[in-house]
Amino acid sequence: MKKVFQILLAIAIVALAFLSYQSIMKPIKFGKIKDQRYDRIIEQLKDIRKAEGAYKDVNGKYTGSFDTLISFIKTDSMPLIKSIGSLTDEQVEAGMTEKEAVKKGFITRDTIMISALDTVFGKNYAIENLRFVPFTKGQKQFKLGAGVFTTGSNVKVQVFEAKVSNMDIFDDIMDEYREEVLEENGNRIRLNKYPGLMVGSLEEANNNAGNWE
Repeated sequence: MKKVFQILLAIAIVALAFLSYQSIMKPIKFGKIKDQRYDRIIEQLKDIRKAEGAYKDVNGKYTGSFDTLISFIKTDSMPLIKSIGSLTDEQVEAGMTEKEAVKKGFITRDTIMISALDTVFGKNYAIENLRFVPFTKGQKQFKLGAGVFTTGSNVKVQVFEAKVSNMDIFDDIMDEYREEVLEENGNRIRLNKYPGLMVGSLEEANNNAGNWE
């Protein structure tokens, strides 16, 4: 009986040590996964912000439709002002500015139209994937919205937001890390923060800031 008890005690000690190790390492592993996914998703949210900014420059407002936004980047053009000529050394020494040189005809400016895709991202950018949340294999999309926000001083401001919840970001690993995800959400909610990643806002004029900034 004594030997059996010693064996059972040894097994219990090993099991306890394993559980203790797991309780320490599991949050660390989740933290690494979270950092990796957040970094990539933040980069894509920044790209959405760039695309929305280009759309607004041409159309005077943001769009809440990825179909519209992607179509604009793929097929539309944007104006580019091209300067022809430059200030000479003598003109610079004389204190002439580029604006004055334009007025006097030493420098001319011409507006040309170039591809929005080339302007904003470069021709090889996979614009069709802009809507899809990284690490979700095309199963999850960012939520996109646009509208007009009226400030306290009654100023109307064009706004947009793009966001994805932690539940979608970590959907494929929820079975293993549900406790860690729910704890992350709880911490954010207690601080009145969105439980996920987002850029812009429909509820305030925040200059299209991301909630990681």
